[in-house]
This record gives sequence, structure tokens and C-alpha cells, in this order.
Amino acid sequence: MFVRSVTASTTAAAVLGAGALLLPAADRTEAATQRANPVVVAHRGASGYAPENTLAAVDAADALGIDWVENDVQRTRDGVLVVLHDTDLKRTTDVEQVFPDRAPWAVKDFTAAELAKLDAGSWFGAQFTGVRVPTLTQFLHRLERNRQKLLLEIKSPATYPGIERDIVRVLRKEGWLDRSHVRNRLVIQSFGADSVKKVHALRPDVTTGFLGNPAVADLPAYAAFTDQINPSYTTLSADYVAAVQRLKGAHGKRLRVNTWTVNDAEKAANAQALGVDGIITNYPDVVRDATS
Repeated sequence: MFVRSVTASTTAAAVLGAGALLLPAADRTEAATQRANPVVVAHRGASGYAPENTLAAVDAADALGIDWVENDVQRTRDGVLVVLHDTDLKRTTDVEQVFPDRAPWAVKDFTAAELAKLDAGSWFGAQFTGVRVPTLTQFLHRLERNRQKLLLEIKSPATYPGIERDIVRVLRKEGWLDRSHVRNRLVIQSFGADSVKKVHALRPDVTTGFLGNPAVADLPAYAAFTDQINPSYTTLSADYVAAVQRLKGAHGKRLRVNTWTVNDAEKAANAQALGVDGIITNYPDVVRDATS
């Protein structure tokens, strides 16, 4: 059972801030009717309803009928890829209680076995007590079971030299680099342009995304190694979306725009009217309903 609910009037405006310019309501409604429905991506799973980046959040997205799931991937001290957003463990686990003498509790300083001892769910709700930090392999298995798709973010790549090759290795081992997955079920993205370039060099067939909003003049350089430009909603404008979409990306197709993190119906409708291809959200049911 999900423990958090959301409506257009009560969603987390603090996540988005006040910087995004909204179209007038009438213009937004007219423009939205002319746009295809954007792809809805569950941010860290359906993280409005279950603890982020856990298998519970994957299943929450699946229960809502959401195909695409976004996650964040880092590496443990002993080289295991794990799914976590923050580069330290304090916010979403009980690490300070389990390992009180290990400050600053950086992910990179713990082994996979140590991470497996942590409770990654009770901070969100008592019914999630005992939920664990998943490895990337476990995460992939759950997505496969649910027949879901993955938008994988390489988190803080400068902290983990060579993580791109490690990710490719795990994806290959788990069958996620076959033709079907590569064409239909996998995108790898990062805020690090060099990291995206490395993925493209290692596996030119894989769809990649750059998180951010490069200057319009710089977009052709990004289009050489990526297929998506994925900016924050707070930076979005119709002109910028159009400038991105005028270009062809690394695979010769129109560059796509997926925006984040949109958590209420009004902003979702506005993003649709601006012409985005996808919306990344903690509340994928709210965004789906607002844009369909």
C-alpha cells in the first residue's frame, strides 16, 4: 500500500522552485492538445510513494502502470555497483546507527556487504522497514521481472573512475545489451559530459542522455555523442526545447528532451505544451493523468 498521495494543489512545489515560466492557461491548454503525450519516467522509481531507488519504488511504479524507471548508480569500495542517489548514506539509510564511527559515511567507503546491512526504507515509512539498498544487478532483475525500462544515471562519475566500463559489463552480463533492450528499454545519462562520451565510445549503439542545459551554440557538439538533452524544468523554455529538437543526435535521430523533476499536474501540462518528449517525476500517475 502506498503511503503518500498527491494532488495538483498539494504536490511538492519545493522540488521545482518558482523559476519556471508558465504559459497562460488558455495557451497551455491549446498547445498541449497539439502535442503527443510525453513519456513518463518514474524518478528513482515511484519515489513519491516508496523509498527512492529501492525495489519497492520499482514495484510502486509498476503497480501504477509506469514502464520507464530512472535510477542512480554508484560503486562500493569493493567494486559492486549499487543504486543510490546521494554520495553519502545519511539521508536514506540508518548508517549512522549501524556504523557510528564511519563518518562522513560516503558510499565509496563501504563494501557491498556492509551496505546490505542497512535499512533503506524506514526513513520513508514504517511499512518499508528493512528495505535494502539494491545492487544494480538486483535492480535489473526486478525491472526484467516487471518488463520495465531503465533510464540509468551515472552518479558523480568523477568519484568513480572507470564506472562506465563497470556499468557496461553488468548490463552485458544481465542481458541488457542485446538488441531488444538497447533499442527499446535502455538509456544511460549523466551530468558529466565526459562520462556520457565514454559510454558512447564503449557502446555506440546505446542511447545516451546529457543532464543539463548546454548553451544553444554548444548543442551541436553534444549531439555528436548523445541522443537526449535532459534539463531541469526550472530552466525550460519553448525556444530551448525547439533548439534542441532541431538537431539530430548521435544516432541520426532528432534530439529528445526529457525534463525533471515535475511533480504536479499544472507543471506537467505546461511542460507538455513546451514540447518536451518526456517528463521525469516522483509522482508518475499525476503526470500521466495530466498529460494524457
